[in-house]
Amino acid sequence: MKKIILLGVLMFFAIHTNAQLHKQSDSLINRAKPIISVDKAKILQNVNVIANMQYANNSNFQDGDYTGSNFAMNQFRLEVKGMVLDNTVFFRFRDRYTRTPTVQSVDNVDHSVDMIFVGINLSDKFSLAFGKMCADYGGYEFDMNPIDIYEYNDIVENADNFLTGAQFTWNAPKEQQFTFQVLNARTKTFDELYDNAPDIEAAKFPAAFVGNWRGSFAKGLLSTFWSYSLITEASEKQVQYIALGNQLNLKKVLIQYDFKYMKDDLDRLGVVSGLIPESYLPNTALKTDYIEHWLRVQYNFAPKWNVTVIGMVSDSYWKGNLDTAVSNDHIRTAWGVIPTLEFYPFKQLNLKFFASYIGRDYKYSNTAKTTYDLNDSSTGQVMVGFIAPLKFL
Repeated sequence: MKKIILLGVLMFFAIHTNAQLHKQSDSLINRAKPIISVDKAKILQNVNVIANMQYANNSNFQDGDYTGSNFAMNQFRLEVKGMVLDNTVFFRFRDRYTRTPTVQSVDNVDHSVDMIFVGINLSDKFSLAFGKMCADYGGYEFDMNPIDIYEYNDIVENADNFLTGAQFTWNAPKEQQFTFQVLNARTKTFDELYDNAPDIEAAKFPAAFVGNWRGSFAKGLLSTFWSYSLITEASEKQVQYIALGNQLNLKKVLIQYDFKYMKDDLDRLGVVSGLIPESYLPNTALKTDYIEHWLRVQYNFAPKWNVTVIGMVSDSYWKGNLDTAVSNDHIRTAWGVIPTLEFYPFKQLNLKFFASYIGRDYKYSNTAKTTYDLNDSSTGQVMVGFIAPLKFL
């Protein structure tokens, strides 16, 4: 009997205590302030949160032989951007989660971070931006969202495309825009990048000066994205880079063509230095040239269907070879063709399913074959997956 009475008392206290806990919890919720107040929530109207994704099953081939397949998130870049003060102060942040985050020694930012900058609209025509940003090198290949690229040509693939510095933009009359940037030339120190470049003095201010012009004519029928960049890598060692992007936008057909030329006193791109055997070239190559063509044709043959074909070619030259017995400075021609079928199932969502083939042929000059023991090769990749810049906010 005592046990029954004791059990009843404990149950009473338990029920009473539980009721008090719930009452206290509700009271706290009613009194607590929301994390984002109604006033501050207005800011979110001008802020976008975007998950940029490219996911596919990748089947790979080497010199015609099948080497294997895998599912992979080829690209995932989380992006937050928008206005934080009326139409005056804006920001942009994009982080790539498919790259190892390593803090860089020069700008003190993770290498995985594409952009993190703050900008100020001085007026409707002029704006400034400061932070890590896209080096506005020009050309439509580089201007596309990276998730829409199945493979880059050599220059964009190997260049340092996201750098820290300052930017000035002028929105000129008649839909013309001019941008000028002063950026760090690199994210790492000279010794980290060129540990095998003896007798070359690092620049005290390794800087990249980038100027470009975005033009629009005939109500967007013809557009241009041209740029010139001068990059100081070391004392008396510079890089000059020209990119000329041209676009013709018809009703159902979009044609884009880029011409790119990079002249390196010190092989910043590293393609030639990576091709020449170390036994022949123990140091970073001097005086290299790269010439590229990139053509993209997109045809919207049905309301939800696109077919796209990309053709690209990249020529590499080593003009700094001191061996007088070698007369030809041409090293390699890299060809590429990328046919793609794209399907957009939703009208209000920019999600597409795609099937693509990436074919690359690497042809070496006779001099490169005999002198550097380089051989022709080819690669192929079949990709089937989806691409989506999913906007969550």
